[in-house]
Amino acid sequence: MRLLLDTHLLLWSATGSDRLTKSALELLEDERAELLFRAANIWEVAVKASLGRRDFEFNPAVLRRALIENGYVEIPISGVHASPIADLPPIHRDPFGRILIKQAAEEDATLLTVDKTIAKYPGAIRLVGNNINNLALFKVPGN
Repeated sequence: MRLLLDTHLLLWSATGSDRLTKSALELLEDERAELLFRAANIWEVAVKASLGRRDFEFNPAVLRRALIENGYVEIPISGVHASPIADLPPIHRDPFGRILIKQAAEEDATLLTVDKTIAKYPGAIRLVGNNINNLALFKVPGN
């Protein structure tokens, strides 16, 4: 099973946030799961950190390296992912969310998200919410 994670979920798994649910942890720890992240995740962290967003205070290069070292597979953005965005209904206007939806579909992956608006789109999208749990799947150096 291929799982594509949204940026918040990636950051929460890297820090052991108490926002990770038990069901999200079970999916992320499943040995059969191929965990995917996107170049757009790293781009989003870089952009939002530079804008002063406290929930994105990560060094993007360190985050990328930590993801790869922990077995996550990076997928690039291609025209195959970008061109069908024009066909998406305007439920979600954030470009990072819109490309995420199409990348999951094109990569035949289940999208794991904490964004209720993204979860309104059809397809293999699974909403994972908040719960108290302090288990870190891995630790990003410096965070």
